Amino acid sequence: MTHFLWLIPTLPFLGALILVLMGSSLSRRTAAIIGCSTIGLAALITLLIGYEFLAAHTEAYRHVAWNWFAVSGLSVGFSFHLDALSLVFLFVITFVGFFIHLYSVAFMHDDTGFTRFFAYLNLFVCAMLILVLADNLVLLYLGWEGVGLCSYLLIGFWYDEEKNGYAARKAFIMTRVGDTALAIGLFMLFGVFHTLDIQEILTQAPRLWSPGTQTATIIAFLLLGGAVGKSAQLPLQSWLPDAMAGPSPVSALIHAATMVTAGVYLIARMHGIYELAPLAQLWVGIIGAVTLLMAGCSALTQNDLKRVLAYSTISQIGYMFLALGIGAWSAAVFHFMIHAFFKALLFLGAGTVIWALHHEHDMFKMGGLRKRMPVVYWTFLIGAGSLAAIPLVTAGFYSKDQILWLAWASAKGSPLFFIAALTGAFITSVYTFRMVFVTFFGVEKTHTAHLPGKLMHVALIVLAVLSLVGGFIELPHTFGHVTLLSDLLHPVLPSTVLRAGAESSEVLIQLIAATVALSGVLLAYIFYIVKPSLADEIESSCFEVHRLWYAGWRFDALYDLVIVRPFVWVSTINKRDIIDQFYTGLVSATEYFGQTFSRTQTGVLRWYIMGITAGAVIILTLSLFINR
Repeated sequence: MTHFLWLIPTLPFLGALILVLMGSSLSRRTAAIIGCSTIGLAALITLLIGYEFLAAHTEAYRHVAWNWFAVSGLSVGFSFHLDALSLVFLFVITFVGFFIHLYSVAFMHDDTGFTRFFAYLNLFVCAMLILVLADNLVLLYLGWEGVGLCSYLLIGFWYDEEKNGYAARKAFIMTRVGDTALAIGLFMLFGVFHTLDIQEILTQAPRLWSPGTQTATIIAFLLLGGAVGKSAQLPLQSWLPDAMAGPSPVSALIHAATMVTAGVYLIARMHGIYELAPLAQLWVGIIGAVTLLMAGCSALTQNDLKRVLAYSTISQIGYMFLALGIGAWSAAVFHFMIHAFFKALLFLGAGTVIWALHHEHDMFKMGGLRKRMPVVYWTFLIGAGSLAAIPLVTAGFYSKDQILWLAWASAKGSPLFFIAALTGAFITSVYTFRMVFVTFFGVEKTHTAHLPGKLMHVALIVLAVLSLVGGFIELPHTFGHVTLLSDLLHPVLPSTVLRAGAESSEVLIQLIAATVALSGVLLAYIFYIVKPSLADEIESSCFEVHRLWYAGWRFDALYDLVIVRPFVWVSTINKRDIIDQFYTGLVSATEYFGQTFSRTQTGVLRWYIMGITAGAVIILTLSLFINR
């Protein structure tokens, strides 16, 4: 089956192509079948290839579809590389993507852009699959820019509202900043290794560089710049909350399961560079730790249901960056997978609530929905429990607990990393159950317009099951040390180096993590169920802090002050420079000649005949002189 690897990205591309070319002539039912079936078939092929791959105990498989181009010693092909790391990402992208497509059929059923929406979704999935399967960094960059383009199209899908177009442009421009850094890093890699083949670079790097080499450090920081932009980490994180302007399935697909984790994939895939650049790897951990705390604080203050989840996504990816920074490579991938399950579930659940309540986003205008929408409530509660890492019964506990323990026990970890991760876990638990209690408990404040159907329920239930049982593929030492995922990833990613005697601390860390998670739930219960006035009093007494957190730490205002206004000022005073004068002159000349020649269009037939005759005489005369 592995020789059918090329079909996995090709099927979604064909689906997008058919929907684009035949969109106006297709019924909604046909468009939905094309959009969903292509992703479903890709998921099925992934399952079959994954089974064969694991059964054969193969470490890696390479498939060359065709040679793309060869220029100045750089030969690039459409070649795909399958190993354990790309297999995990393939599984998440195709399976989670399929159920999001299924959900979208019901969510977008009455939208005028139904076919266009599925074309964009399919194209996005294709780009993401190319990104994770790419055997070389040029193909990876193609997929990288592809998901950037599709995110722009999907965030601004409802482009008739100006704010949606602004959010799409903001996401596109801010991620381009990181993409520029990544492109420079690729140029430097080619300058050093004379190839952009990923496996060749990872093989040659330890032979060419010693740990701490300046070139390796610079390249690692440039790659980190690309990862920070795409994964919405400090300081390029402020585009993600505004990206909630897109339809809820877009938030679930792009901003929970796939695109924003592309940075995590890039760093994990290029782990060999970071092991030779310890300073850059340290900064990966620092950025992750600071981001998870700042985004968690902002999530505490939001009223918009989807913006809470957006800041939560930024925070949870911060955990993945923290894990990558301390060399816990498998733990980062494990949390990526579990996060995809529960965050896609939460976004789809939130979308269902918003869809049912006349597109109301404010949590404090909801309430009382647990009896009105029981399936949505219970599945959302499971997703929330996994996000808050409720001990033993949720998958999120096992993935986040592993990062917490390794932040303490890893040789590259530190008490500061552990404290940041533990504090973030408490904050996560509080804002998550604040969201649950405010949305689903209390009295109903907004009339429910319509209830979700079977397609929505199927997607929610499947993702809820995965959010419960997904953690059992990687149990801690104290649960028998079942490490299926770590064993699977071991040929690709290095094992985490632990401090001497650190294994004995795992039980204690688990107990602390469980206590912190449950304490957060209890605090949210007291503040939003038992005595809601306490939350209002704290908000009033800490008004300035609340406003700072609500505004995302005012990063947008900072960018406006430091970048936007100076740029506009320079553009204003420089608007009459010689370059502009040249183009202004070109326009003026074009207008002049256009107006002059327009006077020849008199509408009088005899003038036209005379003009043709005069032209013929001139041409014949010139021909005679030239022939002489």
